[in-house]
Amino acid sequence: MKYLITIVSCVLIIYLISSCRSTKKLQTAISKKDTQLVISPTPVKTDSLKNAFDILKSLEKNRINFTTFSAKIKVQYEDYKGKQPDFNAFVRLYKDSVLWVSINATFLSIEAFRILITKDTIIILNKLNKQVEYHPFNYIEDIAHIPLTFATLQDLIIGNPIYVSDSIVSYRQTENHVLLGTVSEFFKNLLTISADNNLLERSKLDDIDVGQNRTADLSYGEYEKNNGFYFATYREITVAEKTKVDINLNFKQYDFNKELSFPFSIPRNYKTK
Repeated sequence: MKYLITIVSCVLIIYLISSCRSTKKLQTAISKKDTQLVISPTPVKTDSLKNAFDILKSLEKNRINFTTFSAKIKVQYEDYKGKQPDFNAFVRLYKDSVLWVSINATFLSIEAFRILITKDTIIILNKLNKQVEYHPFNYIEDIAHIPLTFATLQDLIIGNPIYVSDSIVSYRQTENHVLLGTVSEFFKNLLTISADNNLLERSKLDDIDVGQNRTADLSYGEYEKNNGFYFATYREITVAEKTKVDINLNFKQYDFNKELSFPFSIPRNYKTK
């Protein structure tokens, strides 16, 4: 399971979002500025509500629509044990169909894991231990206890907003940002959006069930325009499981709508785990 969490951290952040169990330590770990961004229970005024819906429409216009996507991602990971070795993740994605990931340990200069995910199946090749794992896609749902679709997963990788609903509970505009709070079936989502270009800068997710205390903080930055879309080439994710976990994703290379292959073969000498 430890390997699964580490591998999937670069492409299945949703797993960490869903499985984390925060404690009071988390409250001090997250920046004090969060105390200024608490979703207000006060109903949004009518004029503000119209502005809020306009912002949601702008977010939708900025959504990246694609056929294929590939990237090289430098992943930095730090948990309660301290900073872990960096690794590179090579990602290939065919929209609504298949996700292929190769994990390369930079300190060993070898491919450590290869992952193939479809709408039905997750296959993990552990090349270090010569093992293969098979899981149904809903394996993540069973762990997370929330519905998860392939579409949500690919939005997370591409940088499209996730768990955003049209149930708006708060709206505030500053000189540089719009702070928009929405509530879905599972999460309260506090969005920080640039006032200049309506690009998403931050998404703070809190479990709607206070008994779960699940939380995650996703930041998006260093946007570049590619194929008519704005793509965030740098992401920061903070999640918690008793203590804070930080994940940085730096997209070194990326392409949209190029022809891709998804090589995946299982050696005969690999044991099924």
